[in-house]
Amino acid sequence: MSFRSVFIAIVIGFGLVLAGFLVNLYRPPAETGQPSAAFVRATGKCAECHAEQQHSIVHEYEMSVHAKKGVNCLDCHQAAEHQDKMDHHGFEITKSLTAANCRSCHDKEYQQYLRSRHAAPSWAAVYGEKSLTPEQVAFSEQFQPGGTKRPPHPLVGLEGQQASESGCASCHSVGKPNADGTLGTCTACHARHVSSVALARLPTTCAQCHMGPDHSQIEIYEESKHGVLFHAQEKLLNLAAEPKQLTTHDMFVPTCATCHMSGLNGLAVSHDPSDRLSYYLFAEITEKRPNYARAQAAMKDVCLQCHTKPQIDRVYDQAEKVVAETNDKVTTAKAIIEGLRKDGVLSEKKFETPIDFAYFDLWHYDGRTAKHGAFMGGADFVQWHANYPILERTIQMKATADEMRRQHAKPK
Repeated sequence: MSFRSVFIAIVIGFGLVLAGFLVNLYRPPAETGQPSAAFVRATGKCAECHAEQQHSIVHEYEMSVHAKKGVNCLDCHQAAEHQDKMDHHGFEITKSLTAANCRSCHDKEYQQYLRSRHAAPSWAAVYGEKSLTPEQVAFSEQFQPGGTKRPPHPLVGLEGQQASESGCASCHSVGKPNADGTLGTCTACHARHVSSVALARLPTTCAQCHMGPDHSQIEIYEESKHGVLFHAQEKLLNLAAEPKQLTTHDMFVPTCATCHMSGLNGLAVSHDPSDRLSYYLFAEITEKRPNYARAQAAMKDVCLQCHTKPQIDRVYDQAEKVVAETNDKVTTAKAIIEGLRKDGVLSEKKFETPIDFAYFDLWHYDGRTAKHGAFMGGADFVQWHANYPILERTIQMKATADEMRRQHAKPK
């Protein structure tokens, strides 16, 4: 063979190799990357297909504790009892995941959640008890009296179906009844494929729902010393620490989960965020919860991991006085409304006149904010975001009530 022929063959061969390299260079990493151990554990076939179609979900799974512990796709996606099944490329899986799929391994956590206001009371707060089974209502009422046995919220009908579905139900679906008989879905806090403890511990995860004028917990937290310290030192915290092994070395600055749920320094872990709450702060007129003494002692035990007893008792004493004063102010405003209804000046239907909205805003927005602000260290939310508007609205309500009585007394 001549030199010319050899040279041409080498050039063509080199060109083909180079072309192949360049083509490969622009292929997505999901196609070219070598499978990791976590990738292989994703039941091979599932990962092989979804890595090309939805690479993010495989990548999230690879980072999860489930992957590290050998839990594969089918372990979670197989149909639980009472779930509809479907054929998916040769695998029989459930049509939709619910808490039923998680409880097969995490039943203790699910049972704790069922006792909380995140479960049935959350959904009933929007759609009432008729949207739940009698058994679900009866069970929930044992732990959250009056939280589930209630009518639909009047605003649902007034604002319209789309407003309630896209707004209210988006958050309250944390307790939505499922066709399989369970309530809610764990992924509301932990996310689907990353199944992250760290994510559930972030304040921003709770802030998906606990924000705004009627439940401004995240705004109050951000103003508090806890929130300021968290943002300054977040990178130094071990948000992914094992729940049963969590210490103040891991979380020396608290997030929502630290105080309401975590087993800090050997304390009990709970998936009932209300387990350590001693008052119904969200209520129109706040009362002590049935488990007041035990719950307050449990929360103070968490506080003691970082603070001294005199400081904790002082904060609680001040906060309880704010609750009492706020109750008095709401009662005064409520008496204006009740007086108008008693005298026939105002109808029994709510949200028909401006004074209805003024009173609702006073207790539902300002009253709640004052009480939460006092317990969570948000001074500005106790004062300018709460007590000042309560005073302003009360004066306005009195003036409006006087004018309504004058108009009502005029000859017709």
